[in-house]
Amino acid sequence: MKVRRVVTGHNKAGKAVFVSDTEVEPITTALLDGSEFHRLWGSDRTPVFPDDGSPPAQPAYFPPVGGFRFGMFSLPPGSHVRPAITDRDAALREVAEKLPGLLEHMEPDAPGMHTTATIDFEVVVDGEVWLELDDGQEVRLRTGDTVVQNGTRHAWRNKSDKIARLAVFIVGAEHKRSM
Repeated sequence: MKVRRVVTGHNKAGKAVFVSDTEVEPITTALLDGSEFHRLWGSDRTPVFPDDGSPPAQPAYFPPVGGFRFGMFSLPPGSHVRPAITDRDAALREVAEKLPGLLEHMEPDAPGMHTTATIDFEVVVDGEVWLELDDGQEVRLRTGDTVVQNGTRHAWRNKSDKIARLAVFIVGAEHKRSM
C-alpha cells in the first residue's frame, strides 16, 4: 500500500508553503514477508522553525533520546505463510539496510518480542492486532484503538484473517534497566 505524505515548510519570507505531496512506497523485506513499513518522517533532534520542510536525517529505525519517528506498519494475517529463506545472511543484511537498527532490538529466541528506549503512540487504522507483553499477557486492539507503549517488552500479533495497519509516533526516551 502506498501512503500519501504532504509536507509543509516555510519560504524565505517565513510564509507557510506546501513543500511536497508524494506517495511513499512501503519498505518490505524477505525476512519479514507480508509486513510493510512506511518511514514517513522523523529526526534525531528537536526541530527548529522556520524551516524549508526538507526531510531531517533519521539513520536508525528507532530514534535516540530527543529524536522522533512517524510512520506506519502493517502485519499480515496470522494465516500468512512466509516463503522459506534460502540465504539467511542476505535476508538479515536486507533488513539491516532497509530498516537499520530494527533487528538489534528483536529477541531471536522469542520471535517478534522486542524492547526499545522509546515511548510509542500507536493507533490501529485498519484491522485488528494483539499486543503481547511479558508472560504472554495480551490485549486485542481494533480499528480506532490506541496504545501508549512506555518502553515495555512487547510483540505485535495478527491473529485475524486480514492485514492489520497501524500508525505510530515514536519518541526517544531514557531506558534504565530497573526502577
